[in-house]
Formats: sequence, structure tokens, C-alpha cells
Amino acid sequence: MSIYDQDLPQNPANHVPLSPVSFVERSAEIFADLPAVIHGQRRYTWAQTRERSARLAAALQALGVGRGDTVSVMLPNTPEMVEAHYAVPATGAVLNTLNTRLDAALLAWQMNHCEAKVLITDSEFSPTMAQALALLKAEHGRELVVIDVCDSEYTGPGQRLGALEYEAWLAAHAPVAALQGPADEWDAIAVSYTSGTTGDPKGVVTHHRGAYLNAVCNATTWTMPQFPRYLWTLPMFHCNGWCFPWTVAMQGGVHVCLRRVDAPSILQAMHEHQVDHYCAAPIVHSLIYNAPEALRQGITQQVRGMVAGAAPPAAMIEGMAKIGFAITHVYGLTEVYGPAAVAVQRQAWAQESLSEQTRLNGRQGMRYPLQEGMTVMDPQNMQEVPADGQTMGEIMFKGNIVMKGYLKNPAATLKAFEGGWFHTGDLAVMEPDRYAKIKDRSKDIIISGGENISSLEVEDALYRHAAVLACAVVAKPDAKWGETPVAYVETKAGAQVTAAELVAHCKALLAAYKVPKDIRFEEIPKTSTGKIQKFQLRERAKLA
Repeated sequence: MSIYDQDLPQNPANHVPLSPVSFVERSAEIFADLPAVIHGQRRYTWAQTRERSARLAAALQALGVGRGDTVSVMLPNTPEMVEAHYAVPATGAVLNTLNTRLDAALLAWQMNHCEAKVLITDSEFSPTMAQALALLKAEHGRELVVIDVCDSEYTGPGQRLGALEYEAWLAAHAPVAALQGPADEWDAIAVSYTSGTTGDPKGVVTHHRGAYLNAVCNATTWTMPQFPRYLWTLPMFHCNGWCFPWTVAMQGGVHVCLRRVDAPSILQAMHEHQVDHYCAAPIVHSLIYNAPEALRQGITQQVRGMVAGAAPPAAMIEGMAKIGFAITHVYGLTEVYGPAAVAVQRQAWAQESLSEQTRLNGRQGMRYPLQEGMTVMDPQNMQEVPADGQTMGEIMFKGNIVMKGYLKNPAATLKAFEGGWFHTGDLAVMEPDRYAKIKDRSKDIIISGGENISSLEVEDALYRHAAVLACAVVAKPDAKWGETPVAYVETKAGAQVTAAELVAHCKALLAAYKVPKDIRFEEIPKTSTGKIQKFQLRERAKLA
């Protein structure tokens, strides 16, 4: 034993497990009177946000929710979603943020797979959630405690699904004494589902330590100052809002909530609430710079945007620069808590032409400060590729900002971590300055408007039509969405089917954003063994 270990043990005074929940307590203590949440006519200070979150934690505990239980939430970007990110981890439970764009069958599958105990759901989604709950009971024999959120800012149709209403439920419980993390920072904080490389969703399990560190990285990477005014254009169901619910708490900032993401709503909020930071997929940034100039009138503050998703189109980066918005390009996956790499902007770049700045900023870049490793490797021999901008390899990560693994899927977990690195499946080169640049996707995932679409899932739907003999779905470049799915179809002898009929068929089986709008009846290139050669189809899609 070293002399530095003798009589120097860890104890409560010198060691506390890391959890991003602690940021809420600190801001409530120091910035109690400062604004924390803005949502339409609703306003909460940090003291009030902390109290509401502590009441939610107490209410969940009263239902028997504790360590390792799962709380699913079907919520837009509202105060209740912010509070769930603070309260659920404080109970030791695991937060499962449901994608509001999914269909009932997939939602039921996910809630069963993660063994959800409680569902908090906004009334806007009651038609879909009513179906999901019915399927959950009929097919899986699982019934949840349902808490309905009746947001005063929502005036559309909806119905109550459970016996508890959120505001009354909170009011009936005294707040817990403190919002604090678990005894073990390795405990799960969230489970988020990604379609991955097949149609079978994978439950990505993240932990308190990783969420804490990535929340800190968000601020340091973005040079985000104290008291940011952050606009929620990014769905919080995406990788827990890239950990920004906790970053904003750490910085004592303001959550400016949005139920709807469109250019008028975004720009009005930026003007009215002096928003200075926001995150979004490329399509949302495009909405902003393509909006009429009149909508941007009055926005005089410096606005910083963060973009991720498919490699952002050069037109988007240039467009944002022309309207004076500062864009930071980040890269990551659900498995690394959202962004875990950034195209770090060097001062010398400012001397380059706009087109060169766009090229430099369009790369996937370098690891976050608290991510221990990111490189491009040959996955066969696990050797780093030369930094020549030519040799292809796979982007890999290692460090504390990497998931625990895939829920109930040990084989996929082992495969993802082969060789001691997390394999992203994204094929890239390393340029001479060691910045990574994606060249292709080994997973055949299509990223459309920030949403992942599994090509195999779409193909499975097409194959369920009686007229389809063979099909293949690939990404087609799209100026608005980044990428959209295009389907190549061969029909059975004598069968007749139109593109419109196949689109209608897919709409009955898939979430709307996954449905291919472009269906082409063409011979599909195959190898001698019958394997479809998708790389040829991707080239076709680029040309057409």
C-alpha cells in the first residue's frame, strides 16, 4: 500500500458520486430568484423549479418508484419535461424519454422492454398513447400508472388516460429534502431507444457520471457563460436533449420552452426572450436562415447555434454565417450521450474564405474535453489510420462519456465494445490536423431532419406488400432534410402496384418520417450470391 493510501480513505467529506442532479440544488441555492423556465405565460424561478422537481420526486416515491425502476415520459419541450430530468434521477429511477413521433406499437414495445412502471404523458399525445397502453396490456400484460399533463399552453384536443393529473398530483406531495444522485455514479440515469442498424430498437443505457461530465463538456465546448437563455428547439427526447437540461441548470440559465418548432415561433422567442443559445438538426437551422428577414428584426444579441446530425450542408453553414448566427458543429450518437465530438474552431480559420471556413466547420472534429478518446481506426486490426485525409476507417470513442451498454442485449453490447473502444459504425478519414471527417455510413442509417431511420425497417415494411419481389432503401441527399429515404423496388411477375400505393402501404406500418416519398421501379444491382449492392444505389440516388 502506498503512503498516500494509508489513513486517507474516501469519506462523505471528500468524495461524492457525480450526478447532474446536483446542479439543480446549487442553482436553487445561489440563483433562487433568477428565472429558470419560460413557457408561454408560465414563469418559474430556480427556487420554484427546484421545488416542483422535488415535489415530483416525492410523488414518484409515493408510487413506490425507486432505484432501477423506469419512468417513461411522452412530453414535448415543456416545464414538465425539464422537471422529469431533475426528479426522476433523484429517486434513483431511470428516465425513458419517448419519441413523440413514433407509432403506438413501437411505443408499447419500448415501454415493455424497459419495464416502465409509470408514464407521464401530455394530453396532445393521448390518441397515440391510448393505443400504446392498450397494446401494452393486451400483448405484454403490463399496466402502468399514468399521470396526465394538461399544459395550459396547449389548446388542442386530448383526453385523460389516467386517474392522476400532474399539477394536482404535485400539489398533494411535500417536496423531498434534497435532489441528489445515487450512491453509485455508475447507476443508470436514462434509457433511450435507437433503431441502430436493424429494425429492432436498442435501449441505450447511460449513467449519472457520463451525464454529469457531458453536461460540463457542453458548456466548455460552447464557451457557454453563466445565465444563458437557451431555446428548446432540440427535442428533449433526443439523448436527453444532449444533456442540456443539466447544462442549463449548472449555468443558472433559462429554459425557454417551445411546443412547436417553426421559424416564426423560434424567431419570436429569440426576440422576446433574448435567447442566445439553441441546438438543432440542420433542417431547423435552415428554417431560420430561409425565413423572411422581417421575422429576424429585433434580434440584436449574438445567437449561438449548435448543429449535429448528418454532415451539415455547406449551404446551411454559410446561410447561418450570413445572418450573423455563430454555428458550432458537433458529432455524436445516442451511445455517447448525444454530441461527444466537436469541430473545434481555431482563430486562424477566421482568415479563411467563407467556403473554406464552411469546409473546416463541416467536419466531425475532435473529442470533447472530458471524453478520453476518439479516433479513426481500421476495425479489422484496431490500428489507427494515418492522418492523410484518404485512408478510410471507423470513428471510435472511449471514456466516461460512453454508454453502459444496450439493455437486455449483451451480444450487441459486446460487439459495440470490441477491442476496448466503442464502434460507431461511421466510416471516416482523419485529416492531417487529426480532425475526423465522415465519408460514409456502414450502418446504412438514414438521418432525416435529425431523426434516425433504419433502412432495414423500411425495407421490411415494403416487403410486406404482396407485389414486392425485392427492394432496397438508401439515403438520398436532400437540401431541406439532409437526407431522405429513397426506395428501389422490383415487383413480382404479373404484379401491378404504383408508387402511391406503396407509400400508402408504408404509412400504415411506419412513423410518417420513415416513409419513402421517392419510390423507383428499377432493377436492383446484386452480387452473384444475390446480395444487394447498396453502394451502387447510393450513387444512383445522388445523380437522380
